[in-house]
Amino acid sequence: MNRIYGYVRVSSRDQNEDRQMTAMSEMGVPKENIFMDKQSGKDFQRPQYQRMLKRLGQNDLLYIKSIDRLGRNYEEIIEQWRIISKVKHADIVVMDMPLLDTRKGKDLMGTFLSDIVLQVLSFVAENERGNIRQRQAEGIAAAKARGVKFGRPAMPLPDNFYEVYMRWKAGEMTNERAARECGMPTASFRYRAKMYQETILSADL
Repeated sequence: MNRIYGYVRVSSRDQNEDRQMTAMSEMGVPKENIFMDKQSGKDFQRPQYQRMLKRLGQNDLLYIKSIDRLGRNYEEIIEQWRIISKVKHADIVVMDMPLLDTRKGKDLMGTFLSDIVLQVLSFVAENERGNIRQRQAEGIAAAKARGVKFGRPAMPLPDNFYEVYMRWKAGEMTNERAARECGMPTASFRYRAKMYQETILSADL
């Protein structure tokens, strides 16, 4: 008897999988045959996906809600599609894209059209991922330009920092001794001394 499976993926543990689970239920996928991963789609090293793949057999049917739930890496999506449909000889249905249904058009033309649609959608999914990264980088750069600080706030300077800094600046003590006097790691002292000097120079301009 041919079995029906469903694969659900959300990018993080904070995201809600209800929409995908509801779609699986509407397609008649048994709850025990739904496999779900809560992690990024950048690769296929996902425990539930691998478990589902091992159980998938010839003439079984796999439902996914959209192509980006399968993954976001163009080459790997194509490869996994090949494994499922050509190696496992199972069928795949992408619910949001009726053209991506291997049960239909199993002749040469149908397979050709399905492959073209798959490649285009896989490229779009990966391209969108790249666009998201670029928008994040641009947003961070814009925020920094506005003076927004990222990361943990700097620890307050010790009370004797100015006195130690002036002696260190005059060459009266080494980096190591200055850091020890301030109770700081040597690298931290050098960094804070550099920042302190830049602040003084900026104030003089």
